[in-house]
Amino acid sequence: MATPALKAKDLGNKAYKAKQFDVAIQHYNEAIALDPTDITFYNNKGAVNFEKGDHDAVIEVCLKAVDVGRENESDYKHIAKALSRVGKAYMKKEDLDKAMYYYDKAITEHRDPNILKERSDVLKLVKEKEKLAYISPEKSQAEKAKGNDVFKQGKYAEALQFYNEAIKRNPTDHVPYSNRAACYTKLMEFGLAMQDCDKCIELNPMFVKGYLRKAAVLKIDKPQEAKAVYEKALEIDPNNAEAKQGIHHCSQSLRNLKPEDRAKLAMNDPEIQQILQDPSMQVILEQMQKDPAAAQEHLKNADVRDKFMKLVESGVVQVR
Repeated sequence: MATPALKAKDLGNKAYKAKQFDVAIQHYNEAIALDPTDITFYNNKGAVNFEKGDHDAVIEVCLKAVDVGRENESDYKHIAKALSRVGKAYMKKEDLDKAMYYYDKAITEHRDPNILKERSDVLKLVKEKEKLAYISPEKSQAEKAKGNDVFKQGKYAEALQFYNEAIKRNPTDHVPYSNRAACYTKLMEFGLAMQDCDKCIELNPMFVKGYLRKAAVLKIDKPQEAKAVYEKALEIDPNNAEAKQGIHHCSQSLRNLKPEDRAKLAMNDPEIQQILQDPSMQVILEQMQKDPAAAQEHLKNADVRDKFMKLVESGVVQVR
């Protein structure tokens, strides 16, 4: 048979579910008055206060719940719940340090999956806050300048550390990524260099040096792709001497390849792949192969002609 305190708690639960929060609190207060040793009454009252947005009241009643729980040897799961609710209230108050403190205390009582998830969410916010607090464009510029100085001295590993710090201090500045890519290239870390070039271009698609550094990495063993990147740089800066020289170098490298090697290399080019996978181009190429007259007709279309010439230049299509 339910005690008067439990009956009051049940009435509080019904009011809580009906979102009658003030009524629910009255019933939980009655339950606490009838039996001040039951931690669940305090926890339930804390839940109502949380729904009301009264976070100070949540903290007060849930800390009281912890004291009551310890004094009466309550189930550690209830104590963990009270502590996690204190942490949640502090999170709402944007006091992340205290939120983490109480979540850590909660999981020492019980590693409840829900509490662990909430703690993980707070930890992400803490790290993001620390990251934002660390950002300083001025200090980023200073670190970048130090990196440039030692880079000129050929101290690439040392320069790398300065560029790392510059990026941490201002992760939205595209220039340190470009500079770090140059370091990685000198250190023959080509995969990392490519990642930084792509990030640099993502942050500033009009920054020519990002394309030049990417092309410089690609031309080592992918002259077809490097040529396309140099051409992109030339679109942004039509007078760029390095881009012009790069295109000439890549074209020369491709010409020196055997036709079959050039065609094989071209098959890795995404643009070539896209052309060859186009159903309409597949039909056109088949017709052009069988009927020279059809070839002349198709080449009157500028789009088809451009794609066809791309295949010819790459060596994928042989013209006799």
